Amino acid sequence: MTKYMKGFTIKKIKQNLVNKEFSCQDLVKECFSNIKKDKLNDFISLFEKQALQQAQAIDQKIAQGQKLGDLEGIPVAIKDNILIKGEGATAGSKMLENYIATYDAWVIQKLRSAGVIFLGKTNLDEFAMGASNETSAFGPVLNPYDKTRVPGGSSGGSAAAVAAKHCVFALGSDTGGSIRQPASFCGIVGFKPSYGSVSRNGLMALSSSLDQIGPLVNCVEDAVSVFNYILGKDPKDMTSIESERININDLKKDIKNKVIGFPKNYYELSIDQEIKEEFKDILEKLKEAKIKIKEIDLSFLDEALAAYYIIQPAEASTNLARYDGLRYGSNNQEVQDLLEFYLANRDLGFGQEVKRRIMIGTYVLSAGYKAAYYDQAKKVQADIKFRFEKIFKDIDALILPTTPSRAFKLGEKFNDPLTMYLSDIFTVMANIAGLPAISIPTTKNPLPIGLQIIGNFKEDKKVLNIAYQIEQNFKFI
Repeated sequence: MTKYMKGFTIKKIKQNLVNKEFSCQDLVKECFSNIKKDKLNDFISLFEKQALQQAQAIDQKIAQGQKLGDLEGIPVAIKDNILIKGEGATAGSKMLENYIATYDAWVIQKLRSAGVIFLGKTNLDEFAMGASNETSAFGPVLNPYDKTRVPGGSSGGSAAAVAAKHCVFALGSDTGGSIRQPASFCGIVGFKPSYGSVSRNGLMALSSSLDQIGPLVNCVEDAVSVFNYILGKDPKDMTSIESERININDLKKDIKNKVIGFPKNYYELSIDQEIKEEFKDILEKLKEAKIKIKEIDLSFLDEALAAYYIIQPAEASTNLARYDGLRYGSNNQEVQDLLEFYLANRDLGFGQEVKRRIMIGTYVLSAGYKAAYYDQAKKVQADIKFRFEKIFKDIDALILPTTPSRAFKLGEKFNDPLTMYLSDIFTVMANIAGLPAISIPTTKNPLPIGLQIIGNFKEDKKVLNIAYQIEQNFKFI
């Protein structure tokens, strides 16, 4: 049982530090103790010495009566595809097991200036390709609720670390649901901001038109606290956009006049029956609270998933071309012929799922097939964006389950990629359209499930407001 982390949010931990209920060193030592004791394999590397030194400096600052910043002294975990200068960045792959980052990512610069304490880098599906955290070259992460089950992916290490009280919050990346799906499986909050609202500078690119960094946290208010520090336009990322900081009072606004959309074909979708029933109860409680529920046409869910699994592998095959053993990679010196050198290094360095997606991506971009596959998928993407623009003229947000099932058993879907890909059926559309989306826990008995809220582009504040009000006023657990 944790002594300092149990049930604590960023605000509560900061209050306890300032009130000297415990020291920052005590807090950080507990995090490392929990990590080592629980053995979830959620971290690839730990920064124990540096973290304790920084915690000592925080304690000295408190002793001198100096004011702490909003996030100062908060222990944080970072997904291992986000660069921290001078530290390893493996992306969960043997290809990069010896790579040391030469600069800080935008989000790391922001958090470093805020005074957070970096505990280490979290495990993930290799190059963020996966929905179970089983494709990592460093072994699978275990779900804190049941170690025989997956934590979700690809940000499974970050989600498990937050759920197990190994850190106060973590950063992940979301290309097709990789923050929200593990948040759902691990019973925490995961927020994917609007595309471009958080710079991708220093994030190892998987699919450049879909990737987005976001927080995994214990509550919606914590998501806002982190988002406020990492948002903003970055001159080194031309896709980044100006975003508005969110005040806590924005979260407290009543949502009784909001119109919430819900898929009219929900009961025909491939969802576990128990989740269908639990979600039916959630809808009834929302209606009882005078929140308007409007059925909408989401018949393009399958189209979004199909387009995603063309666009994402295509962009991944291009982004991963740099890992050839020369600039990055294992650098197999035994092979002299250049072609053999490339083949040997990429064969040794990449796992099965990464190879599969590179081959798919190369095929759909190849001469004679690009127009039929990739170009067509981009047209579908544009059409889906247009459909959402029309949908959000009539509703304020869309709700649906984050995942079609609870966390599944380790190995259950690993050798069935098509079934694994269907885990993303409810999450990929937000990435395809660049929309803000959040998963909040609704039940943790016997295993967590998540409620997903999706909003219109650049309406992150509205999504977080609705999520906060549901979290605070509807006790589904």
